Amino acid sequence: MALARLTGVTYLDPDAAWPGFVLYTATDGVTRLIDLTGAVRHEWPYAGVPARILDPALNNGVLGEVVVQLSAVPDSQGGIYANRTVGRVSWAGETLWEWGSEAPGGAARQNHDWELLPNGNLLLLVTIPRVVPALGDNVVGDQGLYEVSPDGEIVWEWRAGDHLDEFGFSDEGFEQLRAAANRDPDGPWGYLEINSAKSVGPNRWHQADPGTVFAPDNIVIGMRKANIIALIDRGSGDVVWRLGPYFPATPGAEHQRIVDHRLPRPLDQISGQHNPHFIAEGLPGAGNLLIFDNQGGAGYPPAPLGIYAGSRVLEVDPLTREIVWQYTAEDSGQPPWTFFSSFVSNAQRLPNGNTLITEGMQGRLFQVTPDGRIVWEYLTPYAGKGVAGEPEVTTLRVPGVDRLTDTHMIYRSQAVPFDWVPPGTPHAETPIDRRVG
Repeated sequence: MALARLTGVTYLDPDAAWPGFVLYTATDGVTRLIDLTGAVRHEWPYAGVPARILDPALNNGVLGEVVVQLSAVPDSQGGIYANRTVGRVSWAGETLWEWGSEAPGGAARQNHDWELLPNGNLLLLVTIPRVVPALGDNVVGDQGLYEVSPDGEIVWEWRAGDHLDEFGFSDEGFEQLRAAANRDPDGPWGYLEINSAKSVGPNRWHQADPGTVFAPDNIVIGMRKANIIALIDRGSGDVVWRLGPYFPATPGAEHQRIVDHRLPRPLDQISGQHNPHFIAEGLPGAGNLLIFDNQGGAGYPPAPLGIYAGSRVLEVDPLTREIVWQYTAEDSGQPPWTFFSSFVSNAQRLPNGNTLITEGMQGRLFQVTPDGRIVWEYLTPYAGKGVAGEPEVTTLRVPGVDRLTDTHMIYRSQAVPFDWVPPGTPHAETPIDRRVG
């Protein structure tokens, strides 16, 4: 029998929380839009990795349209190989556009991220099964990017395996990368596990210097297994800016992560990070990089991690490479390990300066103020069966090792303005306090 778990909204301060909806896919395969009281205001019977509502400003004013995964590859091993088609679905649930069967190999293999571009095309993070000569003779799950036009044509492509010498690996690190790729060439997550891809977007760095590497159409990617955040030049495909994979040693990190709360300070070791992206114009911190630093095991070679460490959300000035804002559990008066997700998760800056955080491994969503005060907290009540947090992926099981478990994992969440969905969609923001202790 499963132990009881507190679910739903545990706390809401409507005077301090940013008012809006929150969208996320639960492990039961349903994408739901909730308000700040936790009430489900709309849902789609599809999963998304991630599911997101499109910005009407980029979508001809259309409200409530989402991009989700529509069909799976039969007998897939899951992970980065599982998605056959991705599509745009209306508020009413009608499929408006579907892509994947015309992709190389007959499947989109979209995973981890996508973006609607200002020109109407979709930027998709995909898996490309192929031989990468630098890694050996085996076909591996190389990860790359497709830009797909509305008529389904791939108009731009980038493949990570063509740029391995630009990622900054030491000789030892590259040999470990090569060994990992050959040890499990068909592994479900890929040898780099790129988990995010976002255009830089208009920013103050480019406005001040049009020749900067932070051009709006350049793309920032995060490599979870390699502890690398890299910027891709759209013209050349080259990596023109990078954080990681290695950072100066932090004294005491081999025993306990020592968090220096003085800011700014140089960025120290990130590990297993998710969803690095440039904060958009008009939001507090615009032009800085927002990172969910999982502090989960990762790296070639593996990064040293603190025994008592937790996860962190970091805001980094890309010019100075300094942390200018951070959130840890200690900022909410809790021990660092009480905020921890070794995989998945994301953070999103909100218009009032708050940050929406997805502590994905725990199925927990919460808003914090700039000084770390939690003003909204929600724990999903929806669960599914999975292995190591991956729902409905029974083929990933290793006989005698893995067992199916109930999981409330959330990959990502999205804060959604009220005016991005059809008028009249109900919502409520009444004070709630169900916190225990």
